[in-house]
Amino acid sequence: MNRIKTFLGILVVAFAISCEGPQGPPGLNGFDGLDGLDGQDGINILGQVLEVEGTFEAANDYSIFFEFPQSIEVFESDLVLVYILFEQTDDPDGGDPIDVWRLLPQTRILDQGLLQYNYDHTFLDVSIFLESDFDLSTLPAGDTDNQIFRIAVVPAEFGTDNGVDTSNLNAVMSALELDVNSIDKVSLD
Repeated sequence: MNRIKTFLGILVVAFAISCEGPQGPPGLNGFDGLDGLDGQDGINILGQVLEVEGTFEAANDYSIFFEFPQSIEVFESDLVLVYILFEQTDDPDGGDPIDVWRLLPQTRILDQGLLQYNYDHTFLDVSIFLESDFDLSTLPAGDTDNQIFRIAVVPAEFGTDNGVDTSNLNAVMSALELDVNSIDKVSLD
C-alpha cells in the first residue's frame, strides 16, 4: 500500500513539474475583416430630456399622464426626474427671460392652504399630479393651465456615481452633454 502511495505521489510531482516551461512563440496576426453596413439608429440609453406641457383640471383628476415613446427605453433602475418651470426672471443683459426650473416635488403655500406638485413613474410612463389640503377647483389658472415640465431619464449608474446635483436641471443636462435644442417637446392639451 505504501508503494502505491509513493508511486502516486511521484506521478503527481512529475506531472506538476512537467507543466512548466518556456513560453512558445507568439501566433500569427489575423486578417482585418471587412466593414459591414451601418445599421439603424438604436434607442437612447445614455439619458434623455423631454419637455411636456399640460393642464391640470377636474376632468383629468388634476394630473398629467405621459407615456414614454418607443424611441426612449427606460429601465426599472433608471432615475426619472421631473422639473417644473417655476418662473422666469429677467436677463440682466436684456436678452430673453431666463427659465427657473425646480425638481419635483414642489410645495407652495397659498391663501387656500398647501399645494404640492408631485409625480410618480414606472419604466413606461410618468404621472404628474397636484396634491393639496383644499379644493383644487379653487386654484387660479396660473397654477393649473399650460404648465411646463421637463422629464429627465438618467441611467442609475450615471445619477449615483457622477456626483451630479440632480436638483439642478442645467447640471443634469450638462453632464448628459445635452443642450436645449436636443429636448423633444410634447403638448398634451
